[in-house]
Amino acid sequence: MNRTKRMGIALLAVLAIMMTLLAGCGSSQEAAAPEGDQISIVTTIFPEYDWVENILGEGAENVTVSQLLDNGVDLHSYQPTAEDLAKLSTCDLFIYVGGESDGWVEDALQEATNPDMVVIDLMEVLGDNVKEEEVVEGMEAEEEEGPVYDEHVWLSLNNARTLVQKISDGICEIDPDNAALYEANTAAYLEQLTALDAEYRAAVEAAPVKTLLFGDRFPFRYLTDDYGLEYYAAFAGCSAETEASFETVTFLARKVDELGLKTVMTVDGSDQKIAQTIISSSKNQDAVIRVLDSMQTATSKDVAAGKTYLSTMTENLAVLKEALQ
Repeated sequence: MNRTKRMGIALLAVLAIMMTLLAGCGSSQEAAAPEGDQISIVTTIFPEYDWVENILGEGAENVTVSQLLDNGVDLHSYQPTAEDLAKLSTCDLFIYVGGESDGWVEDALQEATNPDMVVIDLMEVLGDNVKEEEVVEGMEAEEEEGPVYDEHVWLSLNNARTLVQKISDGICEIDPDNAALYEANTAAYLEQLTALDAEYRAAVEAAPVKTLLFGDRFPFRYLTDDYGLEYYAAFAGCSAETEASFETVTFLARKVDELGLKTVMTVDGSDQKIAQTIISSSKNQDAVIRVLDSMQTATSKDVAAGKTYLSTMTENLAVLKEALQ
């Protein structure tokens, strides 16, 4: 993170603390502290938020959960507001991904006012299981200084089990009185993740096609590696590129023909222009575009509409089954 951005985050953090203090001086009901020992958990992205909700279950009335990325901006473009930093500054548990896109977190944590805050960095939890982004044949490469690590760790059900358990441990640490409830909820949820993982494995084993082709960014390396799938894509998962070169489109169109693919994949939120161009440049004009949901831009409105991590991964499995025919 450059010096200007660091100074900006530090200034926002100071403003956030001032906002918190001013709110505490107010006399309105909204400004008053809640009765009892209220526990605050702050997450950055939707999967973390949903995992926390499943661990808490229905019995955690003394816990509030916030999702910072709640306006449709994805992880790679997000910058915290003063309100976001105010939430983070005083929370009891903070959960974030921990990749390059979260470079703002280090400065924000230095300004936090809760010395007992428990912090969970997902990529740190996974350790050696975190993968470097790779440039596969035909993909447009970007010049990078040093390795770039793939931040989309939540798109692996194997990773999800590890991360849910770590988050559960953190919640039990800040609320030990309800630890038994959280542990029971966690065990039940881990069983659901394991069952869905088994469905993925069975579907891939039975599929006649073992390759995915993305006319888009590719944030699904953890998922494809879990099940031994091959892939081609226009860009790596964290790429900021939106326009593919003639060479890239030509290569991917040729792969559609060589492999007899009936599907070109995109990611949620894509305008699908590259995928459409790939199909129009191939011999298979009947190929269809299918979307896998990376959950990077999910909001509270999606949650209110019933979106969950498990429902999204289940829908992705249905898409995958069609794509591998």
